[in-house]
Amino acid sequence: MRIREISTTDYHTAGEPFRIVGDPPVAIEGATVAEKRMFAISDPHVNGLRRLLCFEPRGHADMYGGFLTAPDDEGAHFGVLFWHKDGFSTACGHGTIALGVWALHSGLVEPDPSGTTEVRVDVPSGRVTARVRTSGDRVTGVDFVSVPSYRLHQRVEISTSRGEVVVDVGFGGATYAHLDASSIGLSVVPENYTELIAAGREIKWLLDDTAYAAHPLDDRLSGVYGTILFEDLGTDEAGNVHQRNVTVFADGEVDRSPCGSGTCSRVAVLASDGVLRPGRQLVHDSIVGTRFHARIAGELTVAGRRAVIPEVTGMAFRTGRHTFEIDPEDSLGEGFVLR
Repeated sequence: MRIREISTTDYHTAGEPFRIVGDPPVAIEGATVAEKRMFAISDPHVNGLRRLLCFEPRGHADMYGGFLTAPDDEGAHFGVLFWHKDGFSTACGHGTIALGVWALHSGLVEPDPSGTTEVRVDVPSGRVTARVRTSGDRVTGVDFVSVPSYRLHQRVEISTSRGEVVVDVGFGGATYAHLDASSIGLSVVPENYTELIAAGREIKWLLDDTAYAAHPLDDRLSGVYGTILFEDLGTDEAGNVHQRNVTVFADGEVDRSPCGSGTCSRVAVLASDGVLRPGRQLVHDSIVGTRFHARIAGELTVAGRRAVIPEVTGMAFRTGRHTFEIDPEDSLGEGFVLR
């Protein structure tokens, strides 16, 4: 009997899983990571591997991971295709943080004696950097520097099953709708988990096939990836903004972390509103109580819009190393999803 084996290293970033496949046993074609993503979307072998590692019984409906690839050029250490139960995303901040830690843990990148090591990663939406901080042989934190991020649309009115709502649409490596949860009578707490998923899922699909979902520069980045339902928790004496959010992405998946690319999108929208200024932080909490800190690391103009370079600070922890197997006699094959 032939049993196929696939090795992974798993991390969590602020509670959100990330399954790293350092040597995918499938061909992923394309000259750039963006091209590789388009190939993966339609290739049955790459999708089969994604399903095998994401679906039950080896994963679950909210599983997340990445396939390492060659970078676009020698300026990055490696590339990555991010995946979830519904396909391949254009960005993933929590995954980039995990990859930064993994790169040092695995020896792929040697730690800099200064205590800050740059791990450069090519993702479908561009090149990002994980600045991994160390003390001796310990990783103590990661600063994730994202692609330019900006608000795409302001105060978009949508008719939903909960009535009329107003959202902003922002890009942070992926595109998100931003909704104040209090406007639909909800707070961002686990007790409201089911209602928050339903609202986020509905808003995403109402916007996804409209002009609001179009990316201004690259149609491969078009589409509303998810909905950020946020709750404002005030501003401290130093002018730092404190918010809690739950990000509902893909088709009803829930980010347990404050969402890395979602936080970047949030920084862009808050900066556009003048709520978050350079030198101040967004203290961004998740629905499970974990936290990212984010700031504006730079400003520029993209497609005629004011854009920012967000920097998000978090930490990832290894949860295990796995050798998964698929038995050709297994009737469940690549697995199944219950949602």
